[in-house]
Amino acid sequence: MTRILCVDDEPNLLRTLGANLRAREYEVDLAATGERALELAAAHRPDAVIVDLGLPGMSGLEVIRSLRHWTQTPIVVLSARDGEFDKIAALDAGADDYVSKPFGMGELLARLRAALRRSAPAEEAPVVTTAEMVIDLVTRHASTPRGDAKLTPTEWHLVEVLVRNAGRLVTGRELLQQVWGPQYSDETNYLRVHMAHIRRKLEPEPGRPRYFHTESGMGYRFDPPHDR
Repeated sequence: MTRILCVDDEPNLLRTLGANLRAREYEVDLAATGERALELAAAHRPDAVIVDLGLPGMSGLEVIRSLRHWTQTPIVVLSARDGEFDKIAALDAGADDYVSKPFGMGELLARLRAALRRSAPAEEAPVVTTAEMVIDLVTRHASTPRGDAKLTPTEWHLVEVLVRNAGRLVTGRELLQQVWGPQYSDETNYLRVHMAHIRRKLEPEPGRPRYFHTESGMGYRFDPPHDR
């Protein structure tokens, strides 16, 4: 069964999350603090994490950063903080999605399912090999001369969409809807943050991208390698 770790300091909300997830046949771990969340994550290795930012003691951002040291499991933030700065900070820390409180349980569960789908291995996909990087979307392994590139599930999904459409402009709206879901269309800050991470991990010169290009105001394009 798929195991979900929920982290929130509101007891009623935590119980509600647990009841709704168990009703849908998820296994659930509940934590009211960041410290307890990390203990449960290490012990049970969840398939996804739902975490609040405003936790007592260790903050939600610290939990995300700590998890990202050793796991790429999908992380969905659930927080009353709905400013763009907070969303960007969470994405920069390693979160895959962000749901603002108050929220609809149906929307949260849909976001969770989308995050789990993004983390599932692709059945078949091309392998991109250049002098500067190797991207194998079948095994979800990427490497550069600097070593293995640790891409998050969301980063992998973005790379996969772009590689499968090599040489073609993929609009921001199309990327958002393919990776995050049909309810997304205007969250361009999501794309800016994640594409910056992808370039830092894969491009030989992130500031002068050779493969993952931005078409200003339009979208993104992956240029396949050519013999030089």
